[in-house]
Amino acid sequence: MAGEFDDIRQRLEAISEELADLAIERLKASIDAGGTELPVDERRLTRARRAVEKAAALLREPDDADVADV
Repeated sequence: MAGEFDDIRQRLEAISEELADLAIERLKASIDAGGTELPVDERRLTRARRAVEKAAALLREPDDADVADV
């Protein structure tokens, strides 16, 4: 069963990387424009990336962890 979620976990990890790249792009654009504060988009993207990373981590855990949650 452990390998059952591998594909989804890998896609979530790829999405996490995409979100990180977008956040970096927003930061660079803000710096280039002379901004002195973090862009709102960057904060949202970072929060989304963390949530996706948590989901991927949950799918990485052994199946017996699910039994403890019930």
